Amino acid sequence: MGDVSMEDSNDTDDALRTDGSIIVPPDDESPTWLERKQRTQGLARLTYEYFEHARYEDQQLRQDSSYVERDVLAFPTWPHEMIRNLSIVSFFVGMILFLSATLPPHLGPPADPSSTPLIILPDWYLYWSFGLLKLGPLNPELTVLGGDKLMADRTYGVIANIVVVGVIAIVPFLNKGSARRPVEEPFWAAVGVFGVIFAITISAFAVQNLVPIDANLLFDLTMLLPFVGGLMTYAILKSMREGYMFELNRRYYRLRPPK
Repeated sequence: MGDVSMEDSNDTDDALRTDGSIIVPPDDESPTWLERKQRTQGLARLTYEYFEHARYEDQQLRQDSSYVERDVLAFPTWPHEMIRNLSIVSFFVGMILFLSATLPPHLGPPADPSSTPLIILPDWYLYWSFGLLKLGPLNPELTVLGGDKLMADRTYGVIANIVVVGVIAIVPFLNKGSARRPVEEPFWAAVGVFGVIFAITISAFAVQNLVPIDANLLFDLTMLLPFVGGLMTYAILKSMREGYMFELNRRYYRLRPPK
């Protein structure tokens, strides 16, 4: 029986080696005869051959390629990552407490409820929204209404805020690409630059009383600079994209040369 088993084992191994499939044993151990037999039946055989063939190709490509692949070491969350994160958080919290104790903010005189200040402004991060409320010059005057405006300037500013916030909310649903660099998606990069410049210019327009520029010129710059910046960004990234993709493909095929 032992001789028969050995002969069957040899026949099975020969069949596995001569049927056109490439079966590579794992790195740490070689499969037993029973495991080989189980892997040569039905769907399990196809799955096993697929992954073993893919692993064999990757191994050959690494040996033939000049690309040096380094091992990536990972650390467990506890205690390594937790201790590191807690130390960083503790450092910054300590710095905030130290600065707040040694350099307290200056508090001005209490507000006088009987007098209104000349310039009333919101917090600085809401300047862009405050600037949208001042877009009265863009509110069209319709001839059919006798030269009157379709809506009040305040209503027009509120609608402008709703439109801008709606556009910001819908952009992530429109851009579903996997690009991570501006040069890979010049259009959406230009949209981002347009939004950043518009936020800065509309914020400056909101505090036009504090900006030493003519109000009409400031309004023109507020409307023109975002378009200029967006178009320049798109043109520059579009011209760089072909060279970037060529370099990216060249690096990829160094690791995986085409057959």
